[in-house]
Amino acid sequence: MKYRTVVMYVEIGCFVSCLCGWILVSSTLPTEYWTFSEVGTVVLTTSNYYSNLWMDCISDTTGVSDCKYYPSMLALPVFLHACRALAVCAVITGFFGGVLTLIGMKCTKIGGTEIVNSRVTFSGAITYLASGGCGMITYSWWANRVITEFKNPNFRSQKFELGAAIFVGWGGSLLLICAGAVLAYLSGKEILPSCISSTQRPQRPVSYTTARTRRTYMMPPPSSRVTLVPPLYNKGMDGRTTRATNKTDQTLGRDSFV
Repeated sequence: MKYRTVVMYVEIGCFVSCLCGWILVSSTLPTEYWTFSEVGTVVLTTSNYYSNLWMDCISDTTGVSDCKYYPSMLALPVFLHACRALAVCAVITGFFGGVLTLIGMKCTKIGGTEIVNSRVTFSGAITYLASGGCGMITYSWWANRVITEFKNPNFRSQKFELGAAIFVGWGGSLLLICAGAVLAYLSGKEILPSCISSTQRPQRPVSYTTARTRRTYMMPPPSSRVTLVPPLYNKGMDGRTTRATNKTDQTLGRDSFV
């Protein structure tokens, strides 16, 4: 099997993995189970509390649930705003990474030459890495906050545990990072020789060309001297010059004799 065919199959596998990871990350945004808590001593009066980036919800054993969005956006902590921004950035960058990778893959043949396709694929891989990094930071930061509050003995408010959305987000972010790294390695391996060859090309010296001619005049170095070249003469004029000289010599000789 040729190397190009192997790379094409690997790119397809990485693209499918990144697409699945992006879907998993996107599915966690509307999911309510980022944090979960169960409060109650009797089965009939047990209440389940769960929340996410946008709302708080409560449900009881009868199956009735009620969700309420956060009342004020400006009153929210900076931590929640940062998590929202990172989660949205993970979804947006993952979408553009999929578009770039789909254009630059070898099996699609949408782009131009092989080098151009490799550069587009490399850009898509870097975008996928940024998406996975944003998602991993979001879920890890959220989990660290929940675990810290749960283990803090001085925290008197209601304590929560990690919900299912955090683990789903970790899995999707890990898929994005691993598949994006493989794509970046394969495409960067093809881009690097072309970049090295382009930088090692010999530079042409500076020249001055006259207009409407094919002659190229080079400026002399500062240390050289200008030498005068005698004018060219025609070969056919050599005999005439010699004859004229002989006649002059004959005339001078006759006059001197007289």
